[in-house]
Amino acid sequence: MNVRKNQHMNIKAIFFDIDGTLVSMQEHGIPASTLEAVHEVRQRGIQAFIATGRPLPFIDNLGEMEYDGIISFTGAHCMLRNGETICKKSIDQEDLHRMVAFCQKHKMPVAFTSPERAFLTCHNEESLKVYEALQVPLLEMAPAEEALKMDVLEIIAFFTEKEEPQLMHDVLPHCAAHRWHPSFADVIASGNSKATGIDAVIQHLGIRLEETMAFGDGGNDIEMLQHVALGVAMGNANEYVKSQADYVTDSVDQDGVAKAIRKFIC
Repeated sequence: MNVRKNQHMNIKAIFFDIDGTLVSMQEHGIPASTLEAVHEVRQRGIQAFIATGRPLPFIDNLGEMEYDGIISFTGAHCMLRNGETICKKSIDQEDLHRMVAFCQKHKMPVAFTSPERAFLTCHNEESLKVYEALQVPLLEMAPAEEALKMDVLEIIAFFTEKEEPQLMHDVLPHCAAHRWHPSFADVIASGNSKATGIDAVIQHLGIRLEETMAFGDGGNDIEMLQHVALGVAMGNANEYVKSQADYVTDSVDQDGVAKAIRKFIC
């Protein structure tokens, strides 16, 4: 474990990734230790925010988790717990039309998502494995052109890292791909990330970046971990993600969130 920050910082807001950070990929739930630690920090006046690549329709695994707001769609949508939207950035319309045309020609599973709706164009072996691993309900199936009726904030495309550069260049030039799983990438409008979502939230709340902390385990968490005052990587993260964090805690299944909160806050 490595740490480059002083202990017991003046933290006013903590941002938590979901899968592999709050939620165990083995148990598919939030450890009791995490729930207790988050409750305690909120009792101290520290705000807790979700920061996830999941679209809003996919956020169904927080259970009894206490939180004050959600950064979803990898930063393209930020809202408070009361439903107030702080920021929202949709996919470029030209990119969306090109992606729909691409789906009409190629049998690649692609999910188009908005705050109100999410659907998938088709399935393959990889997409079914992901659904099973994440324990999310199967999406409705619909033709790609249905996306043109939606305010699409994120496209979840099942292409590999090798396929990614060409497709992003040719089809989605005004978007950025954020990958935390080898089978797919979360595609959102360029210039957005969990870090920009954090900026929108703290500006709205009047909190300084020097008063923030974040927990994550995936590639789409790196910018967030580098951006906040104290970035904590989970013990189950890969070595590169760990190298980009200020501190590495234990895994989600070994009470990593609670241990880091005890170390730096409580």
